[in-house]
Order: sequence, then structure tokens, then C-alpha cells
Amino acid sequence: MLLLAEAPTIDTGNSAWLLVSSALVLLMTPGLAFFYGGLNRSKSVLNMMMMSFSSIGLISVLWLLYGFSLAFGSNDGEGLNKFIGSFTQYTGDKTDTIFAEIWGTTGIPVYAFMGFQMMFAIITVALISGAMSDRTKFAGWLVFAFGWFTLVYVPVAHWVWGGGFIGAEIHALDFAGGTAVHINAGAAALAVALVLGKRVGWPKESFKPHNVPFVALGAGLLWFGWFGFNAGSELTVDGTTAVAFVNTQVATAAALLGWILVEWIRDGKPTLVGASSGAVAGLVAITPACGFISPVYAVVLGIVAGAVCSLAVALKYKLGFDDSLDVVAVHFVGGWIGSLALGFFANDAVNGAITDALGADNGLFYGGGGAQLLRQFEASGIVTVYSFVIAAVLALAVKYTIGFRVSAEAEVEGIDVAEHAESAYDTSPAGGGSSAGAFALAGISPSGAAPESSADTPAEKVAG
Repeated sequence: MLLLAEAPTIDTGNSAWLLVSSALVLLMTPGLAFFYGGLNRSKSVLNMMMMSFSSIGLISVLWLLYGFSLAFGSNDGEGLNKFIGSFTQYTGDKTDTIFAEIWGTTGIPVYAFMGFQMMFAIITVALISGAMSDRTKFAGWLVFAFGWFTLVYVPVAHWVWGGGFIGAEIHALDFAGGTAVHINAGAAALAVALVLGKRVGWPKESFKPHNVPFVALGAGLLWFGWFGFNAGSELTVDGTTAVAFVNTQVATAAALLGWILVEWIRDGKPTLVGASSGAVAGLVAITPACGFISPVYAVVLGIVAGAVCSLAVALKYKLGFDDSLDVVAVHFVGGWIGSLALGFFANDAVNGAITDALGADNGLFYGGGGAQLLRQFEASGIVTVYSFVIAAVLALAVKYTIGFRVSAEAEVEGIDVAEHAESAYDTSPAGGGSSAGAFALAGISPSGAAPESSADTPAEKVAG
């Protein structure tokens, strides 16, 4: 008599934590919309926020249809798995087979892991949009987002996490997305900014944030969601999860202090925008290292990232590229800082997987020599070059086909109305007319007294 194979056992604790983490990571994209929207000018804030929200719609569907399979599927083709996953493993309607599968030894359903990684793909694409605010056609953005996700994010995710050559052969470390997310998006942001060109009036005109409370709200939502981003990436609930959680908090706090300290010394006053940006820089920098370093070095990393990213904002003025909302300074530079920090601070006493399962070495400060630093540099460099080149080609293709930039007139008057037929702030009265006109129709002046003559009515003065 043949015994039926037992169904795989689901670990309810791990699964619950990953589903909660997935929801936290999804929240980061609306948080990014508020962060970017507040930093933007009021006349194009909706266009800016739409790029984040549209990423949720577009990338969710693409991830289910083919993104997850290509990024995390296993390709049996000779040598092909180094570069891309399976074209068929998780594509199409595979509910009957995938439904019962467990991801590795975690006790987590495959669909839970698929959903978690879906949220990563969404926000990585959305991050790029900050470099192109105030001047981008919405249709151009959608086409670019589709192409970059397919040709860049999916293969890079496979290289780093899905069994590809960066993780499996170079043995570079990336706990939650320093290379796959932040360096990747930052390099693309630089390419797009160069292709689009400078905004009308930049840098002579003022492009100050139009809503600082939005900026702080967005940073707060990002900070909150990032605990799912980082601690959730352990996939299980254990000591490494706790270390990643604590490191996320203390590194972000330290980076906030590092950024405003630079502002205080350089400009004489610390700002809420600076504190918010510093927090994001810290979140970026700790992302690749959060599960591999001790909390003390997480603080060191945070302070360095906050200070250096604050100083890096000046690069766009010195080099002449208009990265509207400093994606390069925060995500690209911060991602590189976090990735290289592993070459100094990685410690297998914090996470034994560094030397056991991942085939990497301890950092320089823990007796590993310079080998891991070279690996981190190589991986970060490969992702930088690949993402920049493909993003530039895609941006040029969009530019010379459907167009990537709105007209100068639409840019000056405001993209929100030109591209979306709406505005963020309706300043007209609820009745649709001016208050002066309403007083005139009532036969009184705004002060309550009757006008002396018809020629003096507020309505006629407004009309004149």
C-alpha cells in the first residue's frame, strides 16, 4: 500500500509576519507619493503622486504575469540561470500547483513570498520618478516604467536574490535591497534626468517644497513601512529579524541627526525637510546591511549616510544634472554607502548565514580582509552600469517616439491640469464664483454697506 505524501506544513507565525510585512512595504509607496509630492511644486504635485500610485497598478499585474517567475524561478537551461529565472515556472494560471508549495524551508506559502517581493518591485520603480518631476508626460512614464521593470528590475532581482551570479558566484551581500533596489533605481534616475534635461528655469528659479508637512508625513510612512521592508526580508521570525528591526531604527535615527548637523553647520539652521530626507537616507543605507551588522555599527553607518547624502545634494548643481527630488543623492549614494559598509562591518556572529549559506566573508573589521569589500564594490558597479545604460536607452526610445517631456507651456502653467485635468488645491469658493460677485448680486458691499454707485460695485471692479 502506497502512503500518500504529507502536505507541506505551513508555519503560521512566519507566514503571518511576512503578510504583515508585505502590507507595510506596500504602504511605503503611498508614503513615497506624499514625500515626493510635498517636495514638489504645487502645480505638478498630482502628476508626481500619480507616478507612484500608477506603479502600484502596473507593477502588481506585471509581477504576477511574469516578473516573479523570471526573478525567482529556477531555469534549468545551461548557464542561463546565472542571468534570468524561469519563463514558465510561475507564469500563467498555476494556482493548482503553486497553491500548495512552500518557499524553501521557511514554512511560508509561495504566494506569500510572491506578494512580499511584489511590493519591493513596486516601490523600486516608483523611486525613479522623483528625478523627473515637473516635466514628464504620464504616458511616457508608464511606458518607461514597463520597460525598466522588465529589462532591469526583474533580471537584477534574479542576479542578487534569485540564484543569479551576483549572489551565487560573486557572493555579494544584500539583505533587503541596497543594490537591487536603491542603487538600481538611483542609477536609472540619473540616466532619465540626463535624457529629460533641465526643468524650465532650473537652477536659477526657486524650486522649494510646496508642502513640508506632506514631506514629513511621507517620511514617517516610509520609516514605518521600512520595518517590513528590512525585518521582513529574513522571511522568518528569529534573532536576525530582531537585529534587522533594531538596526533599521537606530541607523535611521542617526542619519536624521547626521543630515541636520550638516545643515546646521553649513546653513545655520536645521530644517524639517532635512530631517525627513536624512531619515530616508538612513533607511536606504541600512537596507543592505540591516541583517548582517551589529547595532553599534548601524549607528555609525547612519551618521555617515546622513552627512554624506546631505553633502551629495550639491552634486547636481556642480555637475549640472537636474535630479528634481535628489534620488541620486539619497538612493544612489546611500545605497552605495550601505553596500560598501558590509565590506567593513559584516559579522557572522550577527548572522551565521554570511559565511555558511551565502559563501561570503566577514568585513574588514572582523578579520575578513578586503575580499568582501571588493565583492560589494563589484556587485554595486555591475548594477550601476547595467541600470544606467538600459534606462538611458529606454528613456531615449520614449523621447523619440511618444515623447517623454511635456511642452514648455504645460510645464510652466502646471502639469496637473495639462496631463490629468485636475489640480491639488482648488482655491475658488464652493459656489463657483467670486465672493465679490456674490456680494454684488446681493446689492451690498463686502463690508455690508450698499455701494454708492453701480460703477463702484466689486463685481465691476473685478471685471475691470
